[in-house]
Amino acid sequence: MPTALARLLPTVTNSDVESPARDVLFILKASPLDDEFTLWLAPKLEAEGYHVFADILTLQPGDRWRRDVSRALEHRAAKVLLVCRNATADDQAMQDDIDIALDVAKTINDNRFIIQLKLEPGRKIKGLGDSIAVDFVRGWGEGLGTLLDTLKRQRAPKQADVAIINPNWEIFRRRDAIPLKNEPERLTSNWLRIVEAPDAIHFYEPSGVVDLDRMKRFAANHPFPVAVQGGGILTFEREDAIAEAFASVGRFKLKRSIPLDRLVQEGDRKLRLGKQPAQNLIHVMMKQAWFAFCREKGLIEYQFSGGSGFHASPAIAAIGQRIPWGKQGDRRSSMLRNRAKGHIWQFGVTALPNFWPFWHFKLKSRVLFAGDNGTANGLKIDDKRKMHKLRRTICKGWRNKQWYGRMLAFLELLSGESAYIRLRLSASEDVVLEAAPILFSSPVSTDLPDSQSGDDEETDLSTLGRPESDAEYPA
Repeated sequence: MPTALARLLPTVTNSDVESPARDVLFILKASPLDDEFTLWLAPKLEAEGYHVFADILTLQPGDRWRRDVSRALEHRAAKVLLVCRNATADDQAMQDDIDIALDVAKTINDNRFIIQLKLEPGRKIKGLGDSIAVDFVRGWGEGLGTLLDTLKRQRAPKQADVAIINPNWEIFRRRDAIPLKNEPERLTSNWLRIVEAPDAIHFYEPSGVVDLDRMKRFAANHPFPVAVQGGGILTFEREDAIAEAFASVGRFKLKRSIPLDRLVQEGDRKLRLGKQPAQNLIHVMMKQAWFAFCREKGLIEYQFSGGSGFHASPAIAAIGQRIPWGKQGDRRSSMLRNRAKGHIWQFGVTALPNFWPFWHFKLKSRVLFAGDNGTANGLKIDDKRKMHKLRRTICKGWRNKQWYGRMLAFLELLSGESAYIRLRLSASEDVVLEAAPILFSSPVSTDLPDSQSGDDEETDLSTLGRPESDAEYPA
């Protein structure tokens, strides 16, 4: 059987956690009430050249937040900026983090490791004694000045010449202005988890001199992914299949089998493949497997600026047909092809393999248009400017739940009765994806309607992707 998900999760060695430099200001807070302050403070610290860690922005979907917060606190923090309210003293999880910070302070011999940022009058924090706090009660601006002076005097590490401000602080600050309700909400994603993959990839070496160009042509035309590398070929195919397929090129023998997860995590010295080139190689192979799967399903392929999109075709979804999706007892349906404003729109996706923080495929929703000439296929549109304009206008009224419903209906077409999508890497090896996107949960929700403006829909990377710019269409 192919390897399971547990093997695909990244492992951490002692060298991984001991090597990073202590170069971040770690903002430690107890409550979502402190998010506004964090989003105000962090970019101002970055403007001064400091590197900031805060869980509100630094953690990504799929991160094991407790593990990752503790790891950053223990191994990356140069200073801990403790946001102090009465809620801080009452929060047990916060106290656990403070205890970790106190242990770190002893380990690195820095009795000023924790800097308290006082946002309201209140009780003292257990374990911090009479340490003096930076006063933000009288004003955030005044407190910032004191904090910057404190960091300078304590020689907190910073970039001397370059200040880089993460633009996402401002994006999250705007989101934070949305009123929240203290009610849980289920959040949907556009990630498909990889649950199985081959244990190893095989390197075959020719026994004599071969024509390199001829070998590349055969590799490109092979029905399964094959990469020319290090004077030979890398593939998931068995030796007998390679011997037969490349017989007219030369005699190939299995030289070695390389554990797939090791290749992705470390690269391979013998093949002179660094970690990033190795990841790129497997990334391309998995995309090739996705392309072959979608073509076999009879989907329509279209080249967008961010990659190939595959769309529902007339053969698998009629105009106006509703495709059912969802669990039994909670079945819903969505259209993947329909008419609007004299055009036919066709829903599809671009799929991108990723290896961090765990192996998954990220989906980007796409919409392709054709002129409505009364046929099932419609009239092909070659003008990319027009295609872009149609996406901005016709899709303007689509709500987020509509986008998500179309994605689930699309995945239902791909997977059928199965809970998985199998992509062929060879005649005997597959990479297996869960057919349902990963679900997350939020402890809070909002009263906002589930809709966006046309511009917001167009620039949402989880839906249409990056809008094509005028520069892509030279005069």
